Amino acid sequence: MQKDSTSLFDLMRVSDHQNIFICNDKEVGLKAIVAIHDTTLGPAIGGVRMLPYATEAEAIEDALRLSKAITYKASLAGLNLGGGSAIIIGNNRTEKSEVLMRRFGRFINGLNGNFIASIDVGTTQKDLEYIHAETNYVAGLPTSLNGSGDTTVFAAKGVYYGIKAAIKELYGDDNLAGRKIAVQGVGSVGEHLVSLLRAENARVYVSDMTEERKMKIAAKYKAEPITYSTSFELDADVYAPCALGGTVNPDTVPRMRCKIIAGSANNQLLEEEKTVQLLKDNNILYTPDFLINAGALISCFSELEGYGADRTDHLIRYIYTATRHVIQKSKEENISTYQAAKELAEKRIQDMRKLK
Repeated sequence: MQKDSTSLFDLMRVSDHQNIFICNDKEVGLKAIVAIHDTTLGPAIGGVRMLPYATEAEAIEDALRLSKAITYKASLAGLNLGGGSAIIIGNNRTEKSEVLMRRFGRFINGLNGNFIASIDVGTTQKDLEYIHAETNYVAGLPTSLNGSGDTTVFAAKGVYYGIKAAIKELYGDDNLAGRKIAVQGVGSVGEHLVSLLRAENARVYVSDMTEERKMKIAAKYKAEPITYSTSFELDADVYAPCALGGTVNPDTVPRMRCKIIAGSANNQLLEEEKTVQLLKDNNILYTPDFLINAGALISCFSELEGYGADRTDHLIRYIYTATRHVIQKSKEENISTYQAAKELAEKRIQDMRKLK
């Protein structure tokens, strides 16, 4: 991306973004970006991601990409929310502080409800508490503050239902017993997913960038540890990327021996058009990440609406049905599941726009 303002407007036009807001507070060291993609369905919601981006342009591009994915995610899940994303440029281990997060909360409050903040990479529920001290436009708070609690539990459940729906398509039933599933990345979401899979006696293979973490999870759930960098090469029923995005790309797809890709990682595809075609050529069923990793978003929506645990569980279980719909549409129209999911998400937004 060029550094001039014209290129920024061009990027926003290409992806149909509504707004980008910038906060630069030298006194507390806050450099923040909020991107709002679409608010047709409701106020934009998105995680607060704090990372030491190499350039401001890189941070803006990440915010644009993430916020558009949230729009699709909310639409497919049937939620009355729009897509947004927040970026704080900085090292979340050394530069994060109470005053920084509270100043960010004031920034969010100044957007007058157009953006609701939640957790993402580099932020925690404690950070949300600091943000909440300055604004009510927050979701994903701990249960002690009448929030939904740990959203990673719900994120894992959504992926679990997405996996079962894909297994149903290939094998005629969704029983996971004996199915080989490679989970790449066993942080909070990955660990919860491993627990759900092992409860159904799936054969689970785990990998993580941290060797100690991998071995700990493998021992705890009686899973088999494998190498992180080549975990996508395992001859498995399912490859579940639950760490960094971009692991499904023109370089890795030809080396994959899985039958299904279904994981929690955001932005799993690189060079989307080329990669989608390669997946089709290699007969790999891809369940789009913005379709099946909506569990955390659903829990935040339930928190905002004041729903109880039963309603939240019902909404997350719908991911199974939504995944089946996407697969069916892709088969009937001979298009990729990625394209089918995007079209279904966009149709709901267009339909709701008519009401307004």
